[in-house]
Amino acid sequence: MVMIDQYIFGCFAASLFGFALLYNLRRKIRRTRGSKAAAKDERVKISSAAAGVSRQESGGDADIIIVGAGVAGAALAHTLGKDGRRVHVIERDLTEPDRIVGELLQPGGYLKLIELGLEDCVRDIDAQRVYGYALYKEGKDAKLSYPLEKFDSDIAGRSFHNGRFIQRMREKAATLSNVRLEQGTVTSLIEEEGIVKGVQYKTKNGEEITAHAPLTIVCDGCFSNLRRSLCSPQVDIPSCFVGLILENCELPHVNHGHVVLGDPSPILFYQISTTETRCLVDVPGQKVPSISNGEMANYLKTVVAPQIPPQLYDSFIAAIEKGNIRTMPNRSMPAIPHPTPGALLLGDAFNMRHPLTGGGMTVALSDIVLLRDLLRPIHDLHDSSTLCNYLESFYTLRKPVASTINTLAGALYKVFCASPDPARKEMRQACFDYLSLGGICSNGPVSLLSGLNPRPISLFLHFFAVAVYGVGRLLLPFPSPQKIWLGARLLSGASGIIFPIIKAEGVRQMFFPATVPAYYRAAPAN
Repeated sequence: MVMIDQYIFGCFAASLFGFALLYNLRRKIRRTRGSKAAAKDERVKISSAAAGVSRQESGGDADIIIVGAGVAGAALAHTLGKDGRRVHVIERDLTEPDRIVGELLQPGGYLKLIELGLEDCVRDIDAQRVYGYALYKEGKDAKLSYPLEKFDSDIAGRSFHNGRFIQRMREKAATLSNVRLEQGTVTSLIEEEGIVKGVQYKTKNGEEITAHAPLTIVCDGCFSNLRRSLCSPQVDIPSCFVGLILENCELPHVNHGHVVLGDPSPILFYQISTTETRCLVDVPGQKVPSISNGEMANYLKTVVAPQIPPQLYDSFIAAIEKGNIRTMPNRSMPAIPHPTPGALLLGDAFNMRHPLTGGGMTVALSDIVLLRDLLRPIHDLHDSSTLCNYLESFYTLRKPVASTINTLAGALYKVFCASPDPARKEMRQACFDYLSLGGICSNGPVSLLSGLNPRPISLFLHFFAVAVYGVGRLLLPFPSPQKIWLGARLLSGASGIIFPIIKAEGVRQMFFPATVPAYYRAAPAN
């Protein structure tokens, strides 16, 4: 009897097992048919007729999701795609951007562009070579050339229309079969138990889509709405740029950027095409004169125009009369990341500095080279916690280059701005005179500014050399109690400019990165 019961139970279990196999096989066939219908993007569509909502779930077909396809996002997509990664790029607007910043690439940034194999992106966009700067102050000028003697003749800075450059990089990234560019707005990161698993985004048709990948890299620019979950943003807006384009205007020093130490703050000129010269007028604070009621035009004509080189005056007035005046807030934000498994920040979403020195793209491209090299030994990105622990080294290794460029930008802006304080006036004059000396006095600072030699200790020494030079000018030929006091205030003011910036960047990471444990972190074994 027991044998019969066991036999019946066995038959029943076998029947259930067979039924389960048939059911799963049937589901598999249906799934295969459905995936063939959506083979182009390998996603499964889930529709809810009752709610009237169309939602799609990603099929996990990407190794890396990149949010944003600006300079950083597009360059990163091409770089990782070349290394064989399956990359899904989601960009809010794939039409050509139209910005008044991000138009000057320093020689150090161009070297990184070559290292990434993207140097052809500055060709066929009417980009102009830049060989240095011309500095103007109260009718005097000093020509500061990049120290390019040891480099190939192709190495120089490049100035161009920002949108043309970005479109060329997007096109180059899109030529790789494993890189997919899609227009959509990322609304949030998907987190599970503290690990970022992907993103939620809306397509241009309004569809809500969930995309998954083991690593999400956020580089959606200065207006990033995702950075708060990945860093502690401390955004400062010291000033705004007012942008104009001067047409058919020849700069006094050809193929050089021009910096006018105006009152209240600097004025920039550099050529961005054969016939166009960009002018950026810095206006301190977050409020600028109104464009709509004519206040801005009046400000430019009465305050700014008398301070610019005479050769540019007529073109400057004509540009104001034409009326295409635009503004852009200048943001500064030190990199204060929250290491998060499954996610990484890059570009202006992560770290910003005053655009006076044009160092932003150099920092971004340098970060991409570093990140590419760190990721190359990693074949499997799915162990998020281990990968996050390893990539902490990225934040340390990037510091000497990024912090040098960031600190220089912040310090130069403060020195170049006019001030009623006699000590600040002396510092500003000392800076102009020190750079005018030539030799190591100009080559050292220009090497820092150009990204050719971004060493923190060199920045520190040259900055205080300017301050000491200023004190020496005050004390010669005969010191007086007044001059000694002014010299002491000059040194104190110089310290008050640079030390807070260095503190925000991180003294240890900037000057002594080798003492940080993450500096030595090796790639995890796959």
